[in-house]
Amino acid sequence: AFHIFGYLKHHPKRKIAFDPLHPSIDNRRFKKHDWFDFYRHAKEAIPPNAPPVRGAAVSTHCFVDASFAGDVTNRRSQMGILIFVNKAPVIWFSKRTNTVESSTFGAEIVALRSAVDMIEGLRYKLRMFGVSIEGPTNVFCDNEAVTKNCSIPESMLRKKHHSINYHRNREAVAAGTIRIAYE
Repeated sequence: AFHIFGYLKHHPKRKIAFDPLHPSIDNRRFKKHDWFDFYRHAKEAIPPNAPPVRGAAVSTHCFVDASFAGDVTNRRSQMGILIFVNKAPVIWFSKRTNTVESSTFGAEIVALRSAVDMIEGLRYKLRMFGVSIEGPTNVFCDNEAVTKNCSIPESMLRKKHHSINYHRNREAVAAGTIRIAYE
């Protein structure tokens, strides 16, 4: 927010307009599953001292992608995350990963875990501002294996070194913080 106001201060003839409308999302793309047997105590962190809700509820949406071994010098992947509140992009993030992944699945599941961390932080912050959030965050990922592994309770993890990211992402789905669809 400080950067936005700083920009507007230095460019007084410019303005920022946000579209307050909710995007139309086909809810049939998201499958509902029973996570009770897998993550019994999973729930979203709701601030206990949040102020009263002000205004209309907002919806949040996220697009996640990773380029497997995109850096030709050291073969590290590049991740990109774009988070929207209603139709307005509020967080955009691009970073070369700290590790070299051995598969596209690995690069994508690491990127999804980073997105989950950002989404949870944004949802907590919005609630502390008195903004009501409508439903879970819709996350769109272009890797079908990651989408299935993180959104279907019965899926099995094949690579042990991805287990932290795997369980972190699945717990966010079980808690109702996010829901994932293949894009």
